[in-house]
Amino acid sequence: MPALPTGIEEFEARLPHGITLNCRAAGPASGPVLLFLHGFPEAAFVWDDVLRFFSLAEHGGYRCVAPNLRGFERSSSPADVAAYRARHLMQDVLALTEQITSGSPTPGKLTALVAHDWGGAVAWNVAATEAHRMQRLVIINSPHPGTFLRELMHSPAQQAASAYMNALAQPGAEVRLAANDFQKMWGFFSSEWAGPMPETWLTPEVKQQYRDVWSLGLTGGLNYYRASPLRPPTEADAAVQAVTLPPELLRVELPTLVIWGEQDRALLPSLLDGLETYVPQLQVARLPDASHWVIHEQPDRVCALISDFLAQ
Repeated sequence: MPALPTGIEEFEARLPHGITLNCRAAGPASGPVLLFLHGFPEAAFVWDDVLRFFSLAEHGGYRCVAPNLRGFERSSSPADVAAYRARHLMQDVLALTEQITSGSPTPGKLTALVAHDWGGAVAWNVAATEAHRMQRLVIINSPHPGTFLRELMHSPAQQAASAYMNALAQPGAEVRLAANDFQKMWGFFSSEWAGPMPETWLTPEVKQQYRDVWSLGLTGGLNYYRASPLRPPTEADAAVQAVTLPPELLRVELPTLVIWGEQDRALLPSLLDGLETYVPQLQVARLPDASHWVIHEQPDRVCALISDFLAQ
């Protein structure tokens, strides 16, 4: 792997249940802790600019940690698809939280959990069931399970937008995605996903970072799709129509900021409709000129929104 950027360190978090998460971090070990969770097809490196920003004394002097989730990069990658179900992913986050907050002003408790895409799916569940483990929640383009289930069941537009999830869950998807120097993977960053947003952020250097991560294997990331029942119904698999989510997995009693790039072609803005019924202390920042990849496109804007939220 390439050398770490200035200000970024790396460590292996060996968790009590046998999973090891390869993590990137910045900031003083004794500072209040911000934990950042990435999505697919990303890795922890996507947070580097954000980690450096919040690690600076003038922006809070936080201890900022971004793990590669299980199945990604050099973190543990169990072979069993069932190992990627929500309860196991939540267990990773809670055990990591316990470890990285041990020297902070609030042991066992994060100042904020910040998450994007699949990381957000995990974060919603952790916040609903373990709210005492964090002070605040920040979600970036990741649907709440209640509104996502509703739209997958009843919205033809969201069903069509999420059809890729069924393709990614198919056997052999990793072979097809890796072919021709990951040709189909680069398509995730194209106008099909990001609308009219220019890909100026996808420099040769960033492309190589992605290539280095993907070359370590795609199966772990794809197992998130294979393990989840929240996928569009098909003639062969209408399982989502039978999914019910208990109320305790839906209500989030925390101050919550949702940042949403409205040019996201996979996760439509209608997923925000009715969100306040699940999240009473909700703030929503809609970014009409950003896509699903808003962390890459507008890191300064993302940092400013989170900073303002943490200062409240």
